[in-house]
Amino acid sequence: MRFMNKFGYLFKEGFSSIGKHGFMSFASVTIIVACLIIMGSFSLLAVNVDEMIHKLETQNQMLAFVNENYTESQAKALQPKIEAINNISKVEFITREQAMQNFKKTVSNGSLFEGITPATFRYRYVIYLDDIALMKETKTQLEKVSGIDDVSAQLEISKGMVTFRNIVGAVSIILIVILFIVAIFIMSNTIKLTTFGRREEIAIMKMVGATNSFIRTPFVIEGLTLGILGAAIAFGLQWGIYVLITEKVMTNIAGNFISAISVMPFMDLALDVGLVFLGVGVVVGAFGGAIAIRNYLKV
Repeated sequence: MRFMNKFGYLFKEGFSSIGKHGFMSFASVTIIVACLIIMGSFSLLAVNVDEMIHKLETQNQMLAFVNENYTESQAKALQPKIEAINNISKVEFITREQAMQNFKKTVSNGSLFEGITPATFRYRYVIYLDDIALMKETKTQLEKVSGIDDVSAQLEISKGMVTFRNIVGAVSIILIVILFIVAIFIMSNTIKLTTFGRREEIAIMKMVGATNSFIRTPFVIEGLTLGILGAAIAFGLQWGIYVLITEKVMTNIAGNFISAISVMPFMDLALDVGLVFLGVGVVVGAFGGAIAIRNYLKV
C-alpha cells in the first residue's frame, strides 16, 4: 500500500507539472513533433528511393550477345556459365526469332523489316542483377565468358541511381542524428525551466533524505509523457503529409512517371514508423527529463 501511494504521488507530480507549465509543455511537444516529422519525412524518402532502385534492379537488364557463328544448341550451352557469375539473379535466353519479334515491337515503320530475317539477329541473353552497383564488375565477368562477343549495359544510369540512393541515405542519417540531439537538448532545457522554480523545494527534499531517484522520477515521467504525446501527434501528421504528397501532389505534378515507379503505401510502413516515433519520443523524453534535473541533485 505504501508503495502504491508513493508510486501514485510520483505520477501525480509528473502529470501535474505538465499542466502547471502549459506553454513550456506545448513548446516541448511542438519541437518533438517538428523534429520527428522532419526525421520521418527524410527516412520515408530514403526507404522509397531504396525500394524504387530495388524495383529498377529487377527491370534493369544487361544484354549478352552470343558469337554469331554459334548454333542455337551451342548458344544455350553458355547459360550455366553465365548463371555461375556472382550478382546475376536471373538469365533468359533469347532466340533469333524472338529477337526479331522484339525488334518489330519497338519499331513502328514496317518498311524497315524488308529483307530482315531471324538470321540478321544474334542469340542473346537477357541478364538481371541482384545489385546494380556491381554492374560494371558483372559486365567484365560476362565479357570473359568464351562465346560472348559483346555485353550491353547501362552503366551510367545504374551509377546515377546508386549515387542518388547513397546521397539520400547519407543525408537522412545525418539529419536524423542532428535532429535527435536537438530534440533532446530542447526537451532538457524546457524541463530545466520548469525545475528552476522548484530548485529550493528540491534542495529541501534532498536535505530531509529524499533519494535522487525519488526526486528525479516525476521529471522523467513528465518528459516521457511529453515525448509520447509528441510521437503520437507526429505519427498522425506524418501519415497525413505522406498521403497528401504521394496521392495528390506527386500524381498531379509527376503524372505517369510517379505511377510507373510508384511509392510504398503508408500502411506498409505504419508499424515501423509508429515504433520508431514512439521509441524516439520515449528516449528523448526520458533522457531529456533526466538531464534537466541532474544539476539540481548536487546538494
